[in-house]
Amino acid sequence: MSDSTDSTTQTGPEIVTFGCRLNTYESEVMRNHARSAGLDDVVIVNTCAVTSEAERQARQTIRKLRRERPDARIVVTGCAAQIDPQRFAAMPEVDQVLGNQEKLQPESWGLPPAEKVLVNDIMSVKETAGHLIGGFEDRARAFVQVQQGCDHRCTFCIIPYGRGPSRSVPIGGIVEQVQALVKAGYNEVVLSGVDITSYGPDLPGSPSLGQMVRRLLALVPELPRLRLSSIDCIEMDDDLWRLIENEPRLMPHLHLSLQAGDDMVLKRMKRRHGRADSIAFCERVRSIRPDVVFGADFIAGFPTETEEMFQNTMRLVEECGLTWLHVFPYSPRPGTPAARMPQVDGAVRKERAARLRAVGEAAEARTLASLVGRTATVLVEKDDLGRTEHFAAIRLGQIFSPGSLVPAAITGIKDGVLTGTPL
Repeated sequence: MSDSTDSTTQTGPEIVTFGCRLNTYESEVMRNHARSAGLDDVVIVNTCAVTSEAERQARQTIRKLRRERPDARIVVTGCAAQIDPQRFAAMPEVDQVLGNQEKLQPESWGLPPAEKVLVNDIMSVKETAGHLIGGFEDRARAFVQVQQGCDHRCTFCIIPYGRGPSRSVPIGGIVEQVQALVKAGYNEVVLSGVDITSYGPDLPGSPSLGQMVRRLLALVPELPRLRLSSIDCIEMDDDLWRLIENEPRLMPHLHLSLQAGDDMVLKRMKRRHGRADSIAFCERVRSIRPDVVFGADFIAGFPTETEEMFQNTMRLVEECGLTWLHVFPYSPRPGTPAARMPQVDGAVRKERAARLRAVGEAAEARTLASLVGRTATVLVEKDDLGRTEHFAAIRLGQIFSPGSLVPAAITGIKDGVLTGTPL
């Protein structure tokens, strides 16, 4: 998860998206529903609740949007709105609040309803439908939702209360979606969800994530590149291990939900893996796919974390050979067990996050240097900027259409970005 924000304002509805790739996907579903309902003068704010800062930014953005668009209808949705709908409904700038289930239903986007707040009990939702999307505006790659919700209760996380229980999209719906995207010209698809390695137990036959990915790639042979948004190292299945080893269309870049590298902190987070599990996972992947690179999520300054505990997390970056780090200073979320634990001083949290990011930047620099002199197939994102198979940013010095796959020789590094020459 991340606190990123994206605003797309082309034709029709304006959408401001905070947070994760799943939100990006769902914003496109809402765009289609709003367009079908003829809602051109509507602004949709798709919020995130992963940190207090993400929520603060959403409220700030809503106030700014009202100043810029005084006559527009402003609809607020997403995890923050699901968890605390009345707080957003109380904002004079907001016309309507929709829950995470309601935002994906076409009927929610018809005539303005009499009720300002349409938010149900997300914990009662049992199914997740696949929504067909023809494409993603301003994006070279497409995101496909394969799973929704979470059954785990990490002590720092409020997201299960915004997303509900874990539920999976049937394989047929996923295949149909990916086939449509490939037909529309997409060369790379990212499978996304809240906890995608928990895919399948709620479906007939209980397929695993690996079984679903294997069938997807077999049924859509024309898809060149597939990525997984984030995986839990403790929930890998045999089919997924085989795909990592033998399937070149599964990109050699895995993003791990690690959160910490100290066993006591992990226990207090109520994570299901230990420090040794993280190291063993990375060693096994690297033994069967030597060119793999890892990204990882970390929380710095979790309640009760000592300097010694934090140093264990710092060392894990090197011991696992991690490259792309997403680092967050711990942010207490009301209603979570961690918010009631003894807190680390806020300045210490920020300082530890900065140190961990610096370790990550050094690891990234080493990875980029190791790629110089090699060749890559670049997925162009915008103009001459794209991403290699390892998700490294690269400039080609030549403009290509977004979504193009361009073979290139990696020639150097400039301002932290690879440089390359098209072949």
